[in-house]
Amino acid sequence: MNSALKWKLIAGFVLVFLAGGATGVFVSATTAHYLFGAHRHGFAAQAMKNRLQWQLRLTDEQMTKIAPIIEKTGTKLEEIRGDTGRRVRETIAEAHREIAPNLTPEQQQRLKDMEARHRRWFQHHRPGSVTPGPETPE
Repeated sequence: MNSALKWKLIAGFVLVFLAGGATGVFVSATTAHYLFGAHRHGFAAQAMKNRLQWQLRLTDEQMTKIAPIIEKTGTKLEEIRGDTGRRVRETIAEAHREIAPNLTPEQQQRLKDMEARHRRWFQHHRPGSVTPGPETPE
């Protein structure tokens, strides 16, 4: 095998690897945004309406009759989602409070920096939603 062919093969493998990586990043980001991203108020109810209307082939009259039920359910689901997020943040904050005494002062500062970055990210990606969890005490 001559050296020109070797370089072409290497370049081809690198391009395929990069294309696969780019595809993975795109798919992961899209999926993560859908699962964890900020949802506007009423997202759950609208998604339920769309899914039920499409799958059950509901008439406009049927949709009008079931709309209050779907709205009530959507509101409950949004409350559950908010409560779950709050509980997750509280659990992580509690773990950080328990971990902190076992860390060096430098590691404690890094932990605080991690928490601050997380709060900034959360506020940026979830505008208008529940406030971030409590800060770790010093």
